[in-house]
Amino acid sequence: MKRAVILGRNQGGVVEADVPKPRENWVLIKIHAAPLCNEFKGFAAGREEDYLGHEASGEVVEVAQPCRVDVGDRVAVMPGYPCGGCALCRSGDYIHCENNVDFEAFTGSAEGSATVAQYMLKPDWLLTPIPDDMSYEHGAMACCGLGPTYGAFDRLQVRGGDTVLITGMGPVGLGGVIGASHLGAEVIAVESHPYRKAKAMELGAAHVIDSGDEDALERIRDLTGGLGVDRAVDCSGSPSAHRLCIDGLRRRGSLAFVGESGADTRLVVSPDMLRKGIDLKGSWHYNMKGALDIMGVIAKNQEKLDRFITHLYPIDEIQKAWEKQVSGECAKVVIQPWT
Repeated sequence: MKRAVILGRNQGGVVEADVPKPRENWVLIKIHAAPLCNEFKGFAAGREEDYLGHEASGEVVEVAQPCRVDVGDRVAVMPGYPCGGCALCRSGDYIHCENNVDFEAFTGSAEGSATVAQYMLKPDWLLTPIPDDMSYEHGAMACCGLGPTYGAFDRLQVRGGDTVLITGMGPVGLGGVIGASHLGAEVIAVESHPYRKAKAMELGAAHVIDSGDEDALERIRDLTGGLGVDRAVDCSGSPSAHRLCIDGLRRRGSLAFVGESGADTRLVVSPDMLRKGIDLKGSWHYNMKGALDIMGVIAKNQEKLDRFITHLYPIDEIQKAWEKQVSGECAKVVIQPWT
């Protein structure tokens, strides 16, 4: 089978590898759509990596024993290799599992752990059915395309009529525009990249504010009658965006940090939290109970998803795919391993 790798700084490639074998309730999936996420950062930095990706959809082609899925099932792949038995996994919050399975120790090889490949292995319980009339590309958006913000909106209890601030219009933030507008919320997006500002409007944002605008906070207040937004979600990981979300919230508003960040954000407990009474949440993914519901969101927004998925590449063109991501002139980029 073919599998994408990072060979060096701004250098991607494809290698031939053995097809992995299913074991116990871990099944073999033929990958038809592999959305790209943050792997391009390793590509740009020159971090050599052999097993890439955490998003995919495809077809179950082999099982080792009777399990929750059958050969021929069309499925979306959920991220990670959680244990499946701890309290977090059993409650559906598997993304926070502290006892993740050692893939190589369990299977005897690292082969099958990558999604930017033609085949992979996955436990049966981490596979969500894709409706027969839904494309693999759309079904794959149940992971990082719509998933992170879907989970945030669920925890923030976003409802129709809410005003939602979303900072960072990378693919996760743009997916949030689709999800929030689907719920009937008015979206205020924050972004500086011209392509992504335009894409946010195209996907349903009511307003787009340039993140470099010194009057960004004042504009948010003007758009909300001086009160601030009801809900805010940061998808950028930027401390300045974190502050804009905190400062742009109304009293008793709610905020979720979704974007990965290793930077420190200044938070003053009394004025930021106590006096305003805001709720601050960290949200990585969504609870498994939402797996079927998010498929419903996808089914009702397929026309938007056609515009959200801006580029499709065969796996042999992984170099072009990562170069496109680095440019920022894209939304969601998807690899089709068999084209």
